[in-house]
Amino acid sequence: MRVNFNILDRQYKKYQSEYEQKALKVLRNGWYVLGEEVENFEREFAQYIGTRYCVGLANGLDALTISFRALGIGEGDEVIVQANAYIACVMGITINNATPVFVEPDTFYNLDASKIEEKITNKTKAILVVHLYGQTSDMDEILSVAKRHNLKVVEDCAQSHGSLYKEKKTGSFGDIACFSFYPSKNLGCYGDGGAITTNDESLARNIKVLRNYGSQKRYYNEVVGFNSRLDELQAGLLRVKLGHLDELNRERELLALRYLEMIKNDKILLPKIRENASAVWHLFVIYTKEREQLQNYLFDREISTVIHYPIPPYLSEAYEYLGFKHGDFPITEDYANSVLSLPLYNGMTEEEQMAVIEALNSYE
Repeated sequence: MRVNFNILDRQYKKYQSEYEQKALKVLRNGWYVLGEEVENFEREFAQYIGTRYCVGLANGLDALTISFRALGIGEGDEVIVQANAYIACVMGITINNATPVFVEPDTFYNLDASKIEEKITNKTKAILVVHLYGQTSDMDEILSVAKRHNLKVVEDCAQSHGSLYKEKKTGSFGDIACFSFYPSKNLGCYGDGGAITTNDESLARNIKVLRNYGSQKRYYNEVVGFNSRLDELQAGLLRVKLGHLDELNRERELLALRYLEMIKNDKILLPKIRENASAVWHLFVIYTKEREQLQNYLFDREISTVIHYPIPPYLSEAYEYLGFKHGDFPITEDYANSVLSLPLYNGMTEEEQMAVIEALNSYE
């Protein structure tokens, strides 16, 4: 049977009447930008994450870019980030003319906290923590390093909506946290969307100014800002989905547990969960030294997989000017050559998942 990597409309159909009622309400209201749906979503999402403030934005990259701008990080400053992160994380740094300083990941595919300190210089201003694949980073150690060196902590939670570290949600640890609501995310909307959460009132106020052309009052521009506003329709739809997010994450967890319990193949290394942490399984990522062969094997059986991510940011053409070369980060490059994401999505049937499991177990 054919198994797609993701089928987004199954989750939509589960709550179809709620989404459509909300969409009609927003459309009939006649107010489409920075209205009551955005304000309500910001309040509800901040409460869900456990922060005082949330600011809705147009997308996740803007959340990263505006975060560093609001923190005053720019030319001459350095930001530590894991080398295997998605390239948007690095773009948020370099768009502000700051310099990314790469650190290898740990066995959970997240920033190796034990390797941060050796990369800190007098130019280091922040640590960007990426909770990759829905796994949670080692926040105790990262926050400890940041405190010792007086560094800001920015969380990238684009893949970790609802994940926990010691019963506290990602997005509530750092000075600022960034979220993407791209449709495939655990909390995804029906277009582009993003947000920043923070406990700092001054930062929240500055971010609201930056997202709206640098203006708090129309035509009175305090700074050069952005046009990055979460629209009313997406905010309304996100409010619907937020009400079901824990249920949706639990469904993903059950799918992940089935994979963990039933995939039995010595050529495949399954993902682990950090102690005192949870995963929301945005992606289920396996590790294999025979990735190309395995991916082709699955493709021949009509099972779709995706590689997250085949090219580390520092080796991309976009960042050739940074001067890195193959071999500079061997763990990152090993992951880039060996990880493979299996189908896992809300609405995936047991029959579909068993087809994946049986194919993996029969691979020789």
